[in-house]
Amino acid sequence: MKQEEQLVAVKEYTISKLGQDTTGHGMDHINRVVKMSKRLAAGENVDPFLPMVAAYLHDTIDEKLVTDVPAAKQELKGYLQQNAFTADQVDIIMDVIDNISFAHTLDGEKIQLSIVGQIVRDADWLDAIGAIGITRAIYYGGGHQEKIYDPQIKPRHNMSREEYRNLANETIINHFDEKLLHLKDMMNTATAKKIAEHRQQVMKDYLAEFHAEWNAEK
Repeated sequence: MKQEEQLVAVKEYTISKLGQDTTGHGMDHINRVVKMSKRLAAGENVDPFLPMVAAYLHDTIDEKLVTDVPAAKQELKGYLQQNAFTADQVDIIMDVIDNISFAHTLDGEKIQLSIVGQIVRDADWLDAIGAIGITRAIYYGGGHQEKIYDPQIKPRHNMSREEYRNLANETIINHFDEKLLHLKDMMNTATAKKIAEHRQQVMKDYLAEFHAEWNAEK
């Protein structure tokens, strides 16, 4: 099976799992992460094939989106094997999508990502910041009935994984301070770091405007 055919197969698999997603993790997000993974791979002189494959699949076993993660992993492994991915390729892909979630950074365990993992995580996190990141944060928060903002609710810091997943204690605006504004400094690749600088400023400008309008200063 040719790589082009394998890419079509993994895209179809993802569409079958996330094609109807309404949380901000649908195919528009997936396609952007795939494009960015290809761009970052070029910047790192890395073959883009495995980064693109992992980018297509990175949310298909996410605990936020899947009720039975172990079963989802087994299903995905079987699908990859059926589509002529080697054992080594399957291991690399599963390692990437198993370890790039922001929640893993809250466990106190330092995860060593492969270069493929670094590329895909950077691409995924870049889609969480900037203008699209702002839109996704509002879209996701609204879908989970979060408050837009409450000055009496302070941003949470040094969160555990459980606290991070508890949306009852989060506001949409606090999410920027709790997570999104930290992602720039957590990028791995040189290309991603440059892109993140601009997207960071977009978020800072937005937050400055938001707070000024909230306080009737503008």
